[in-house]
Amino acid sequence: MTSEPQLAGQTVVVIGGSSGIGMETARRVAQEGAGVIIAGRHADRLKQAAAEVGARDTAAFDATDQAALSGFFGGLPGPVDHVLVTGPGPYYAPLAELEHDRGQLDWDHHIWLPVAVAQQAVGRVRPGGTLLFMAGTRGGGRAAGLSLIAANSAALPALVANLAVEIAPIRVNLIAAGFVDSPLSATLLGADVDKRRAQLRATLPIRRVVEPADVAALAVHLMSNTAVTGATYDIDGGQQLLPGE
Repeated sequence: MTSEPQLAGQTVVVIGGSSGIGMETARRVAQEGAGVIIAGRHADRLKQAAAEVGARDTAAFDATDQAALSGFFGGLPGPVDHVLVTGPGPYYAPLAELEHDRGQLDWDHHIWLPVAVAQQAVGRVRPGGTLLFMAGTRGGGRAAGLSLIAANSAALPALVANLAVEIAPIRVNLIAAGFVDSPLSATLLGADVDKRRAQLRATLPIRRVVEPADVAALAVHLMSNTAVTGATYDIDGGQQLLPGE
């Protein structure tokens, strides 16, 4: 027996859809019958990703640019069903080295961007549709260099819960991921990424690392399950259950 596509006839926007989790989610929602619009900063990467995942359209712009974001939503051909927003990696730096401008940019990426997308979504995402945001897990360790990302990760669930009330009946949810074996993780960890993969395979309760496809499957579930809003879903293979994680 084969199941019916979960998103047949729907339109999904993926902001940050040219690689990693965003690209894999675009692939998955297309497989589930949705028309996909992928957006990001780099037109060449978007074009290549669109061809690979079967996206209907692309849009190249900086989502943290308020005018560009407004122009994108204003230019959509009609109401869309779901919007997924991924983001760049966190800004890590010990207290003595934290730079105000980079910290402000990190805040724009992780806190203000969901607010701005929610503002633009009203009237452009259908009632019962979804805004879906990405963050890190809330149970991260306490160490030098984690202050900003820890604060952002703690703030986002509260923000999402309030947005779900304020822009209802549009649904708003958050995916909080641990280590995901993606190009972003490889960039952040550099030469240490293989060591981290091996460590997690040996210690995680699931005995493997989380892949972009795992996150994409959760995203599709949250888009299709109309009873879920204001919620934060951790997906980390049990990473938060380990000592020191």
